[in-house]
Amino acid sequence: MEWDFEHLEVTVEGRVAVARLKRPERYNAIGVRLAEELNRFVEGVEGTDVRAVILTGAGDRAFCSGVDLKERREMSPEERWDHNRAVNGFVSRLARLQVPTIAAINGLALGGGFEMTLGCDFRIAAEHAEFALPEVGLGIIPGAGGTQRLPRLVGPSRAKELILTARRIDARRALEMGILNAVVPADRLMEEARSLAEEAAANSPLAVAYAKAAVDVAMETSLEQGLRFETAAIRTTLDSEDYREGLAAFAERRRPEFPPLKGRRVT
Repeated sequence: MEWDFEHLEVTVEGRVAVARLKRPERYNAIGVRLAEELNRFVEGVEGTDVRAVILTGAGDRAFCSGVDLKERREMSPEERWDHNRAVNGFVSRLARLQVPTIAAINGLALGGGFEMTLGCDFRIAAEHAEFALPEVGLGIIPGAGGTQRLPRLVGPSRAKELILTARRIDARRALEMGILNAVVPADRLMEEARSLAEEAAANSPLAVAYAKAAVDVAMETSLEQGLRFETAAIRTTLDSEDYREGLAAFAERRRPEFPPLKGRRVT
């Protein structure tokens, strides 16, 4: 599949797609056009053989500085609501992708940009990256999942510390708080992200999708409900083409060649 976007650059190498926000002159801020393109990308990627997604920003100053406030100033209240729904919709769709997602954070991740990273499975940041949810200083609250996903990562007290103060933190502090998986020199950021993506993409896409969904369920429901989902998932995968291929590859001492996930939805 080919994506033809104005503010989003998508490249696919092997089984890994890299989506790069392409508004460096605006610190990769999310305007109306970019929000639309991000949604189109995430809606289309599961219909392909892509097995991992890396999200990053153009340039070295910003991953994403949040919504485009210059555009917001010119909007009516209804237009602002529509824009917020588009941004929130993208982050929600990103979080529900069946393939592993990695935020390669190459600079500022503010507001909606920070929330975008929280919708990913993994977050790797360059050493100079900074993070903040500054919305309360503008008279609104985080509106793309920040008040819900951040507490699940760091706990309610630390989440409130960042949200209620609008404080900006550096990458090392974000790592200490459990927001990030790793902090690396800027010139190694994409290498590290690709390595992680390829490692995950080498596994059964069906099993990865079920395992990802099971962990997400663990964060949203009771232990009993989570165990029921896990039981249903293992029962399904035990009778899957992927498991048959895995067993055959083990017996034949070769690498398994798992079928693509196309058209198979686990949740």
